Amino acid sequence: MRAALAVLIIWGATGVAAEVVQRSPRPLPNPIYTVADPVLAVSSARSLRPMPRPAELVAKVAAVRVAMASPGLDLTPPQEPLEEDLAAAPPPTRKELRKKKREAASMAGAVCGVPAIKGQVIAPITSKIAGCGVAEPVRITSISGVRLSQAPTIDCGQAVALNTWVRDVVQPAFGGKVVELQVAAHYICRSRNNIKGAKLSEHAKGKAIDISGFVLSSGKVLTVAGSYSGTIRKVHKAACGIFKTTLGPGSDGYHENHLHLDTSARKGGTYCR
Repeated sequence: MRAALAVLIIWGATGVAAEVVQRSPRPLPNPIYTVADPVLAVSSARSLRPMPRPAELVAKVAAVRVAMASPGLDLTPPQEPLEEDLAAAPPPTRKELRKKKREAASMAGAVCGVPAIKGQVIAPITSKIAGCGVAEPVRITSISGVRLSQAPTIDCGQAVALNTWVRDVVQPAFGGKVVELQVAAHYICRSRNNIKGAKLSEHAKGKAIDISGFVLSSGKVLTVAGSYSGTIRKVHKAACGIFKTTLGPGSDGYHENHLHLDTSARKGGTYCR
């Protein structure tokens, strides 16, 4: 009896164990592999492996490699110069140093952006009289190496024209012997020829200068009043075009002892007398 009971117990336990083993939890099937579409199932099953590259992509990669291998194509990024390369640069020669020194010296004291025009920039000149004044005046001390008897106040347009006249006309005419220009007048707020009620002179705008004589390197002074014939007459005539208005002896009776040179704009062109 006991033996039969034991057999029944063992059999029952074995059956339960078998049933438990059969019903033990297992991973649920992956839905990717259980889809109804067989094509999708196949592609999903193979998705864990690397797919072959498309033929078009393979062709493009091959073309890029060929281009990179071409001797005429340099794809190397530009390199910054190394400190060693900069340090290895040769020092400037004495000639280069002298040139830089001359350039720096030539601009010392220069105004109007021209090395040959020496002077200083001064404050704008204003006036209670309409039309008088200079917005950007400069005070000139020398022009193309030629000193001025007094530092005239003019604008840069007048200064540049004066420099051109001295450099290209006066010095060649006098054989480079002029060392000073005698200045009779420059900026002043007045009417033309000091006539009451007349229009404002170009002197009142910083656009005119009067030259009364030339001092040579020998010390000789040639004045417009005493030596107009000859070289002074030539430089007066050659000033026409460089300046808009040039007046001198015989022009109107007001310029017998000096040359009037101005850069005023004229509708009819230049006025030379």
